[in-house]
Amino acid sequence: MLFGTQIKVAVMMVRQPILRIFFVTVMATSLAGLARAADKVIAPDTIPGTTKVDAEGVLDVVEKIPHLVIIDARIRQDRVQGYIEGSVSLPDVDTSCESLKKIIPRKSSPVLFYCNGPKCGRSVSSSRHALACGYTQVYWFRGGFEEWKQKNYPFLKE
Repeated sequence: MLFGTQIKVAVMMVRQPILRIFFVTVMATSLAGLARAADKVIAPDTIPGTTKVDAEGVLDVVEKIPHLVIIDARIRQDRVQGYIEGSVSLPDVDTSCESLKKIIPRKSSPVLFYCNGPKCGRSVSSSRHALACGYTQVYWFRGGFEEWKQKNYPFLKE
C-alpha cells in the first residue's frame, strides 16, 4: 500500500506549481542517471565455457572453421551502422534455445557471438544462452563491432 500512497503524494505535488517543478527536476535527474548507468555496462573478461577471440582471432576462426555461424547479438537498429559479412542478426532479446535451433540445428556446430564491444552486454547474454541450451563450440568476440571498425576490417551496411 506504500506504493499507492507514494503515487497520491506525487499527484498532490504535481498540482502545486513549485512542487511540480521540483518533482519534474527530480524525475528528469533520476532518468538521466539511469541512462548514464546503462552506458556503463562492461562485459566480463571471460565467459566460462566460451573461447574468447579478438578481431584477428575472428579471422583465424573463420579461416579454420568454414561452417562457423557468426551471430550479431545487437538490436536491429545497431546493425544499420554496419555488420560483419556473413553474420546473422539474432538480437540477444530474441535469443532462446528455439531461435538458436532454427539457425544452428546441431549443438556441436561452432558459433561466434559479437555485439558492439566491451560496453555492450548483448553478446555476453547470447553466449550464455547458447551454453545453457547445450551448444558446445561457442566463440565470443568481446571487442565486437567497435574493435572490428577500429582495425579497419571490412563490413557491410544494410
